[in-house]
Amino acid sequence: MRQLFILNPIAGGKNSDKSAIRAKIASVMAERGEPYELYETVGVMDAAEKVKREAIKGDELRVYACGGDGTLSECAHGAAGFRNCSVTHYPCGTGNDFVRMFGPDAPLFSSLDALLDGTSAPIDIIDVNGRKCLNIASIGIDARVGLDVHRYSQLPVVGGAGGYVISLLVNVVKGINRHFKITVEGEELDGKFALISACNGQYYGGGFNPTRTATPEDASLDILIVKAVSRFTLARLLKYYASGQYAKYPDIIKYVSGRHITVRDEKEFSVSIDGEAMYTNCAKFSLIPGGVNFIYPKDCRKVSEIVKLTTLNV
Repeated sequence: MRQLFILNPIAGGKNSDKSAIRAKIASVMAERGEPYELYETVGVMDAAEKVKREAIKGDELRVYACGGDGTLSECAHGAAGFRNCSVTHYPCGTGNDFVRMFGPDAPLFSSLDALLDGTSAPIDIIDVNGRKCLNIASIGIDARVGLDVHRYSQLPVVGGAGGYVISLLVNVVKGINRHFKITVEGEELDGKFALISACNGQYYGGGFNPTRTATPEDASLDILIVKAVSRFTLARLLKYYASGQYAKYPDIIKYVSGRHITVRDEKEFSVSIDGEAMYTNCAKFSLIPGGVNFIYPKDCRKVSEIVKLTTLNV
């Protein structure tokens, strides 16, 4: 069995020091007396290509994504479809949204020993026009805001959180709604919409929690479609959407549990795939049940178990 650590040197910010992570990996692996490879990415989708090159060799491969959600997503894209390859997250990014849904067990992902001793099991993954998405894919105002955050975060005196606020204000001014033709589980919708999200996980955008029930283990997506809204309604709606309370606005937010959704428009639009951008005029989302092997840290419960316990305690 081979151990491959994929390190994104700019995860968490270009000035983030990764020397401690390199040292930690070297120390733990030396203590265990196990060989490993540490690969540092050099560009977009480099992690995916590296994982695919290694997985295609055919022997058992375990991949540890050392970065943010984008790094994990790329590693999952490269590992998807390879039964001999498993991937997991050693979170070193800003949001680390995918592992948030593990609730009280999320800190286990920050333990290399727990990851190395973890067990692998297949989980679901979304295919979006050929690009794999592990967590959440979205279209609309939230996608535009999220994809523009980095542009404004780089401005002097702004910082990460300030970048999100500026991006939100700029995109609201540009316009919240736009026309889409949507096909979701055989139903046709044609009109203006604020946003559409296909959720395999529960968190995105640095902590937004649109659904509390999505799990990558149930062979189904939580799909949320928000109708056109005014700026005033968006401001009122946002806190409920961001905390998984979409059911309070059934007249505005449509919920569908399914595996397929297609969004079209005559003009090109942006799609946020685990925080990374895709541009198209036709986005086809298809869930692949058990499409990638995922390593759960030792003593970590599955998300479905945590969701069940949370529901019982509400």
